[in-house]
Amino acid sequence: MIIRQLTAFLLALTLLGFPLPAFATDYPPPRSYSNAELTGEDFSGQNLGTAEFSNANLELSNFTGANLRGTVFSASVMTQANLQGVDLTYGMADQVDFTGANLSDAILTNTIMLGSTFQDVNITGADFSDAILDGVQVKTLCAKADGINSQTGISTRESLGCR
Repeated sequence: MIIRQLTAFLLALTLLGFPLPAFATDYPPPRSYSNAELTGEDFSGQNLGTAEFSNANLELSNFTGANLRGTVFSASVMTQANLQGVDLTYGMADQVDFTGANLSDAILTNTIMLGSTFQDVNITGADFSDAILDGVQVKTLCAKADGINSQTGISTRESLGCR
């Protein structure tokens, strides 16, 4: 009991002395597109950092070059979506259907992608560094991993830990 209290005290002291950094001011206010029908929508080049697209239908949507840092896509349908060159760092794309999607040159570092489907997906040059994936997903993605991300300089195979 005393150890727990001491640990909680030390954690609180650490957070007070070294507060966690806030998101940069160039992020827009959080927007919610949850449960929305957004088939074929064009979000290319937009700053959608920290937006929420949970349970949204984003089939055939275009996110080319969009800032998606910290964005949530949980349980969304993104079949044949274009995510070329997006930055989804610290995002959440769990249980997403990416069938036929273009993730080429995407930055997916530290993104949670558990339970997502990657059938017939283009991942050429995608950076999955420190992304959270199921072992089966990694095996499937390694079979097609190729290229180097133009922004991070990391190879797709290296970022997935392919052997």
